[in-house]
Amino acid sequence: MGEIDPAFIQSIEQRPKLTVTDPGEIPVIDLSALDSGAVDLLVADIGKACEEWGFFQVINHGVPLEVVRRIEAAMKEFFDQSIDEKRKVKRDEAKAMGYHDSEHTKNVRDWKEVLDIAVEDPMVISASPDPQDQELTEYHNQWPEYPPEFRKIWKEYAGETEKLAVKLLELISLSLGLAGDRLIEFFQGQTSLIRLNRYPPCPWPELALGVGRHKDPGALTVLFQDGVGGLEVKRKADGEWVGVKPIPNAYIINVGDVIQVWSNDKYESVEHRVVANSEKERFSIPFFFFPAHHVNVKPLEELTNTENPPKFEEYNWGKFMATRNRSDFKKQAVENIQIHHFRVSEQ
Repeated sequence: MGEIDPAFIQSIEQRPKLTVTDPGEIPVIDLSALDSGAVDLLVADIGKACEEWGFFQVINHGVPLEVVRRIEAAMKEFFDQSIDEKRKVKRDEAKAMGYHDSEHTKNVRDWKEVLDIAVEDPMVISASPDPQDQELTEYHNQWPEYPPEFRKIWKEYAGETEKLAVKLLELISLSLGLAGDRLIEFFQGQTSLIRLNRYPPCPWPELALGVGRHKDPGALTVLFQDGVGGLEVKRKADGEWVGVKPIPNAYIINVGDVIQVWSNDKYESVEHRVVANSEKERFSIPFFFFPAHHVNVKPLEELTNTENPPKFEEYNWGKFMATRNRSDFKKQAVENIQIHHFRVSEQ
């Protein structure tokens, strides 16, 4: 990733050292039960995993292995290019999709480089966080010239991963006692994106993080990771950081803030992070399943009553994301907007 900024070295030297606990028991769920007719048991297992962990892994998920291998090869070819070549598709405030190198962005301390590509091109999103401003903007993808087949390979992978995301959304909906198609309406005109991550070897793995602790703002994250590992989840039972052991060809699933709000806190969006590795580079591919810009996110009426009143105020997804995007580029020292800002205060 080039030369190291001395200010970055100083900042990570001031961080407390990280401790890694036993990998634990992140649930592993076999989706082949859909073909065997054991749907009720599958739904119950997913509901339990969402409630107790907020994370689970899925096997026999239906995404063809050859499709995964092609996108893995393509992303490695892209990231192996020179920094000048990669920055030809660099993202900025006007072009939100594209390449991003954390070393070259002030005050960003995640030890990685990424390429963001929207599932719908163009992606339609709110232009401003101002509630009175109804202007929309379009984010267009920036496609790298190399490798030559990148765009075709990416589209094939995106299509297969989106099928899996929809399938999981239906199962989670059923686990909440809702109709399987209850939530899919919110994704007509989705703002979803796929992020290609490369985590280079880090000289200070005990001090730096590949990605700092955070929660995902969307509905679902569908993540493919290589065998290097490094993802850690904050276990709800005791608050300990638990490593997610890589399972060959599995996907890691976590519910995001939107599902936490829809479920009225039944399914919690859980903190997670990525630890750095001093010897090996790591690759991962998260699919962030985001609603359409016009969706107003609030606890679902079917899941609230007088005994279980709404725990969150309604907020608009497009305005929420516009606020976060502006914070990312202009107010990096300020806390980013989070769903706890919409939590109803208990009197």
